Amino acid sequence: MAGTTLPTPLYGRYQEQIGFSELMVTVVFATYAAAVIGVLLAAGNYSDTAGRRPVLLFAMALSAASAGCFLLQSGLPLLFAGRLLSGGAAGLLSGAATAAVIELAGPRHKARAAFAATAANMGGLGCGPLLSGIVAQYTPWPLTLPFWIHLGLVALASGIILMLPETVADTRRWPPPAPQGVRVPPEVKGVFAPASVAAFAGFALLGLFTAVAPSFTSRTLGVHNLAVSGAVVFCVFFASTLGQYWTGRIGARRALPVGCGVLVAGLVLVASSLIAESMPLLVLGALCGGGGQGLAFRAALALISGAAPARHRGGTISAFFVVAYAGISLPVVGVGALATWLGLRPAGLIFTAFVMLLAACAGTYAARRPPAGA
Repeated sequence: MAGTTLPTPLYGRYQEQIGFSELMVTVVFATYAAAVIGVLLAAGNYSDTAGRRPVLLFAMALSAASAGCFLLQSGLPLLFAGRLLSGGAAGLLSGAATAAVIELAGPRHKARAAFAATAANMGGLGCGPLLSGIVAQYTPWPLTLPFWIHLGLVALASGIILMLPETVADTRRWPPPAPQGVRVPPEVKGVFAPASVAAFAGFALLGLFTAVAPSFTSRTLGVHNLAVSGAVVFCVFFASTLGQYWTGRIGARRALPVGCGVLVAGLVLVASSLIAESMPLLVLGALCGGGGQGLAFRAALALISGAAPARHRGGTISAFFVVAYAGISLPVVGVGALATWLGLRPAGLIFTAFVMLLAACAGTYAARRPPAGA
């Protein structure tokens, strides 16, 4: 997952080298999310029949190929190819790896395993920009060394996967894909609606920081240090991981509406930072909004994976991630389009107002009608 956000602090360098607009930055970023959604729709349930381990190894191969595209890039085509391959890897990992971690843990440790899986998702996404920002700022190889490091991490992860036991009992060797679309079992539908709307709102905040925050820090705040830009993005994912930790203490039933409320407060701080052009407010908004996103995200994932039948768990989790990754891509492209017309600050304010409304609606619904079995 760290590989999917490695390019975040580097987009400014790519803009200087290749020459493209802020809208194109968000389109390149959204290409990744579109690939995630496409893979989730086409093969989100594939690991339920082919097994977790083969799917995870194929995802590692796609991740390595993505790093190769960035190492060889000389223009937009390879940037797009790298983001597509990275999205394919993340799409396969989102459902298969989460299901594998929960199944490997056994029935007594499912809550801890759910936290480990979601923390790996968010922690990895946060470590990507932090790593590439530091390397790009303080080494002579800003556009290559981050991806060589990533290739080393992929090799290490692949070795670990090869040693893991297979958790799917009845597997078939590379069965043909059976695209499921966005479908969930009937027993999950009551949980799925509020959980997925909350995830959409939370991932929209993550998308804003991942795609646009580095441009805001350099162009509006005048901070050109790539390590600082990477650290700002890291803050939102680090806070998300902490929020996921507290979900276990609060309980999923309360964490879903509470997380939405904290997310709204974080968005208010982000909007204030845009108005006041304040770095401290932006960091506070990242920490508060990320914490709320983490609370709501882990609660939503735990409720959905707990309600899903074992034979459909990978596909159900993948359907949940389809909605989440729609949130990380569609609103951000809207911000990029509005930024070319109105400017970055007005576009960001419109975005925060829209996401605040979504999070408030999801939190109110979850508070008034708690998911069954929560």
